[in-house]
Amino acid sequence: MRIYKLLSIIFLSTLICSCGFNSGHKKSDFTIITNANKNKLTNNEILNLSIENKKNHLIDSVSYRLDGQKILDETNLQNFKLGKYTIEATVFYANEQQTAATKKITILNNQAPKVYTYKIINEYPHDITSYTQGLEFFNGELYESIGQYQKSKLRKVNYKTGEILKNTDLADDYFAEGLSILNKKIYLLTWKEGTGFIYDVDSLKKTGSFKYGISKEGWGLCNDSEKLYKSDGTENIWILDTQTLTEKEKIQVYTNKGKIVGINEMEWVNGKIYANRYQKNGVAIINPINGAIEAVIDFSPLKNKVKQHGTLDVLNGIAYNSETNTVFVTGKNWDKLFEVEIIEK
Repeated sequence: MRIYKLLSIIFLSTLICSCGFNSGHKKSDFTIITNANKNKLTNNEILNLSIENKKNHLIDSVSYRLDGQKILDETNLQNFKLGKYTIEATVFYANEQQTAATKKITILNNQAPKVYTYKIINEYPHDITSYTQGLEFFNGELYESIGQYQKSKLRKVNYKTGEILKNTDLADDYFAEGLSILNKKIYLLTWKEGTGFIYDVDSLKKTGSFKYGISKEGWGLCNDSEKLYKSDGTENIWILDTQTLTEKEKIQVYTNKGKIVGINEMEWVNGKIYANRYQKNGVAIINPINGAIEAVIDFSPLKNKVKQHGTLDVLNGIAYNSETNTVFVTGKNWDKLFEVEIIEK
């Protein structure tokens, strides 16, 4: 009797598993065909879609979606953000419908980034012990966040003299990252702690905090007077709702060749995002609408103009002063802050 029951259980289990497997993994009769070369198209091209009908069903219609957005079988990509997408197709035939196997494509920019240079307007003293993370002007005064565990702090600085006007330290278990100032509030990221802090811009007293969403890390932060933009070390820049500080949407940073990762400290300058790449001595100028890198500024020579020492790190820290219409840059553990004019070649 026990043997009979055991065999019955094994038979039923096998039957249930087999039925579940067959119903959940039914292969589609249809495949999506695109005109993408190696699954890549530029944003000035037309995406052409069709269906490979392996079993010669009499198709009534096909509905296409690009990351959930309904599109036509011929779609101009000029208004789409750059980056990776999933194409889905629902095929209607003989009073039935079936989802075709999905297809991945990447939308690239149609132009290579321009190369800009710069002219040094002024040089100012900078605290050589500052492992600079974020840099931003507000009402003519410079605010700076300084990283590393047990050394992280937020400062208000007289940029012309280097004098520290106000300072607040973070707890030892937080690593400060980028900052941005909006509506008289300082928003400060931390690195791997999944938390951002809010400070009063005048007193530097902490007034609140917020948690990250899909992004796992905090790197850079800037704003366009309405929205906050947050980088996380990948190619993604997240757009935050300023009321809830949740990640509502994102742009992906791409060139005409592919994605650019390591997007770090950021600054909003005349409608564009200026961004460092970690461990690189240049700044990318990013279109905030579609994520395209439109130009790059090579600041490599600046590293040779600061005091050379054992802990000298890379360029990091970008601030735009609207009063002078100039950009200020420094680096981690640099002893100088440079005021520069950006020059288009």
